[in-house]
Amino acid sequence: MDWILITLQWYITLLIIGVVFTPLTKKIFKSFSFDFGYPFAKTLGILLLSYFVFVLGIVKIMPFSRFGLIFSLCLFAIINWFIYKKQRKDVINHVSTANPLPMIILEEFLFLFCLFFWTFIRSQEPSIHGLEKFMDFGFIKSILRAKFFPPKDIWYTDLPINYYYFGHLTGALLIKLSNIKASIGYNLILATIFAQGITQVFSLVTNIIKRYSQKIRQLKVIFFGLIGAYLVNLGGNLHTIYLFTKGYPNETPAPFWKILSGFNPTAYWYPNATRFIPFTIHEFPSYSYVVADLHGHVFDIPFVLLTIAILFIMFTKKLRTDVINHVSTLYSLIPIIFLGFLTAVHYMTNAFDGPIYLLLTLVIFLVMFGFSYKLFLNSFVLISSFIIFSLPFSWHFKPFVSGIGVNCSPKFLTDIGKIGPFLFEAGNCQISPFWMLFILWGFFWISFIIFLIIKKYRRGNASSLRLDNFILILFLFGIFLTIIPEFFYIKDIYPAHFRANTMFKLGYQAFSMMGIASIITFYLLKSIKKSIIYYLISIIFVIFLFFPSIYPYFSIPSYYGSLNRPVQLDGQDWLKTSFLEDNEIIDYLNKNEKGQSVILEAQGDSYTDYERISAFTGLPTVAGWWVHEWLWRGSSDVVGKRIPEVLTLFESKDINETKSLIKKYQIKYVIISRLERQKYPNLFEEKWSKIGKLIFKSSNGFGALYQVNQ
Repeated sequence: MDWILITLQWYITLLIIGVVFTPLTKKIFKSFSFDFGYPFAKTLGILLLSYFVFVLGIVKIMPFSRFGLIFSLCLFAIINWFIYKKQRKDVINHVSTANPLPMIILEEFLFLFCLFFWTFIRSQEPSIHGLEKFMDFGFIKSILRAKFFPPKDIWYTDLPINYYYFGHLTGALLIKLSNIKASIGYNLILATIFAQGITQVFSLVTNIIKRYSQKIRQLKVIFFGLIGAYLVNLGGNLHTIYLFTKGYPNETPAPFWKILSGFNPTAYWYPNATRFIPFTIHEFPSYSYVVADLHGHVFDIPFVLLTIAILFIMFTKKLRTDVINHVSTLYSLIPIIFLGFLTAVHYMTNAFDGPIYLLLTLVIFLVMFGFSYKLFLNSFVLISSFIIFSLPFSWHFKPFVSGIGVNCSPKFLTDIGKIGPFLFEAGNCQISPFWMLFILWGFFWISFIIFLIIKKYRRGNASSLRLDNFILILFLFGIFLTIIPEFFYIKDIYPAHFRANTMFKLGYQAFSMMGIASIITFYLLKSIKKSIIYYLISIIFVIFLFFPSIYPYFSIPSYYGSLNRPVQLDGQDWLKTSFLEDNEIIDYLNKNEKGQSVILEAQGDSYTDYERISAFTGLPTVAGWWVHEWLWRGSSDVVGKRIPEVLTLFESKDINETKSLIKKYQIKYVIISRLERQKYPNLFEEKWSKIGKLIFKSSNGFGALYQVNQ
């Protein structure tokens, strides 16, 4: 029962944040008559609170402490109290005509249910182990240890993290506020993002539908809201059609119609839905929740949904700004400034998302204002706000993108090589077969075609036409994002997978946008009169909806088994059976080292068990995962030049040489454990007793921790 109490303790922290920011949320979402946008209150609170303490930490005004967080929350509570007092009369009048309280209660129960649901799912395999979990947890632990920002890079001592870590900061904030062990908090963060994703999509879909029809029955609205929340957060793509085939070897997909057979789930491997087109990645939220890497694109899910909701409100209200010099001018620019803030948050959380939502907002401005001074004014304010709000992060962040590659460049351009930011690289030519693109995006294509048919047959007023246009923008922009990787790619360090990150990051956002648009299309099917066209289109839609909908019924059991294991939330517990000595060393350091001193542990390759001590303590080591640092800092030499020095530190018998390197990197602790002995067969452990002292030895005798004299 401990896990229930721990989850409730975590939930109470979230509930307090949500309640504190409800007045501001109601002010922003006053046009959401169904629920006042209540599910966005927690996200808005986490976002504003995190940014506030982040900026104060960057300028070294307020330390990142629990006291500082509570003080900041109280400050926001006072601000929201004044907002509540000012808006009280209008809110009371609104509630008297359309009481949103039942829906708010329903959404809070839905959030609580989803939080416990995914917490239980993660409890079946809670390990912070495998894939890139060391990186994500290491970022969080480093932030938790930080007094000020930017946080230290755990795998390259002396330098700050050069990655988009704002999402990890929001997770660290919740851990510190709730006062829950970080290795448990990691799994609760994932469950929280899942619950936010479900309830925010639910709110957005129900309020869009409610705008289409005020007279629609509440149960019907709830039905479509739940379907939308399920599709965007748990749905997959048409790849599940391979459940009805003989299957194929990983990374060598065959056309499904060539291997059709009976229902054959044993041959289905769920990650193939995200690695279908060779040398690319095309994930979606459901897969992310299952594999549980807390990457930036996962942290950004609630923030993305908030941005889409704000854009919907702005677009459907036909916002106009006025450049005449009077009081209302500045006030009318506040929504634009807030959108600039949100795009900055996207950039700091998952860098690709900043430009994506900057561009989407500009497209919406273009549709709203046409080519007019209002377009240019709002665009200028948006971009300026984006730059200003992202500046505290950008001061310490060096982008690791080296250009925009052109896919399948003609030879005369590859001879030139580069023109401005555009790269023309010989041999970089990958074209996705149409049938593969259809497997990934076919459901959304079909939904889009159905939406166009509905739009042609349906009659609507000016308000419903504006709603239609917003859905049309989501579809078209989503399709645009999926087409870009066929022509361009963002240049990084990966040779064969040169367009993988581009397809991954753009497709991830396209999935959410078109998922929301598709469920609205499902609702709009009722607009077609009952005829052969109506029944035919409805059958087609339901058939194509079936395949994405069944994805989690195979992905979750594949990763988490039969869901009959004892509930266990601590992501560090796997170390007790796999590396007991390391678990004890980690516990010792977490208990006794309050600062962020440098440790020396074995250097290893990315995606391995190396760097487990730095990841679970947040203490920086001399050199960590090579490929990751190569990506973040743009050169293989960054870690490459330190690898021989780490080897020298462990194997050299020259005391003076060792002391020189200790001084160079300001090393305080040295770990001698199983992986160090495996990595360095000529390890010379005796010297550490001369240079420092043994301060801890593991119970099984395999691990030792030395504190050295700097």
